Amino acid sequence: MVWVLLLLPAWFVAGAACTRLCLAAVRAASADTHPQRGRELDLYEAAFLSGGPARVADLTLVSMARQRRLLLAHTGWATVVDPRGRDEMERSVIGAIGPGGQSRIAPVRDSAAAAEAVRNLAERLVSAGLAVPDETRTVAAGVRRVRRAALAVCALGAAALALPVPTDVPRGLIALWFALPLILTVSCLAIARIEVHPYSAWASPAGQRLLGAFVRQAYGPADERAYLTSVAVRGVRAVGEPDLRAAFAHREESWNGPG
Repeated sequence: MVWVLLLLPAWFVAGAACTRLCLAAVRAASADTHPQRGRELDLYEAAFLSGGPARVADLTLVSMARQRRLLLAHTGWATVVDPRGRDEMERSVIGAIGPGGQSRIAPVRDSAAAAEAVRNLAERLVSAGLAVPDETRTVAAGVRRVRRAALAVCALGAAALALPVPTDVPRGLIALWFALPLILTVSCLAIARIEVHPYSAWASPAGQRLLGAFVRQAYGPADERAYLTSVAVRGVRAVGEPDLRAAFAHREESWNGPG
């Protein structure tokens, strides 16, 4: 019975994916044992909890550009106007641009995201129970694995049904055997949707609650803080200025010098 050889990997991928997701959810929930009281986030912390190190770098670049201390050209170049950084994040960006005062934006973002200032920020948030450590940042990835497992089960089941079947094994029975691991994956996804959604790759449950409170407090009149809060939470897609948006969207790889 060749179809059994397809059923075994279907059960394996479904069971392994669901088990890893459950373990990831348990670890994420264990990080919520010390709820934060009276704790408030700043913009950098909100950016990290929303989008990780890259979001912190984006927020810093946008903030400095809005203050006219950094010029972000639509051609994809960054130029330092004020070389005095006001905090560790800004100094990391200025250092990433280099002594020449000009650099492509993409490598600046990458370097600033990997800077020690961002690593220190991550460690503080993890210690406070607001961010999940690297080894447990797997709930979102676990959901993706279960989804892929469900597709794999469907593909293996379709392949098994397409094979010649002996007369003593009805196709309906084969379909039923493959339906069982499919039900397992779909049920696991449904439970994850109810229990651990949204699937944050960075914020713990406590961090998500503080992030929600931060957003509710910051969104109000159309002031600078509300604008930067939008960038921290939503990323550069929240940028309204066409030239500034073009600076981040620029993907030219050639080295032609700043235009």
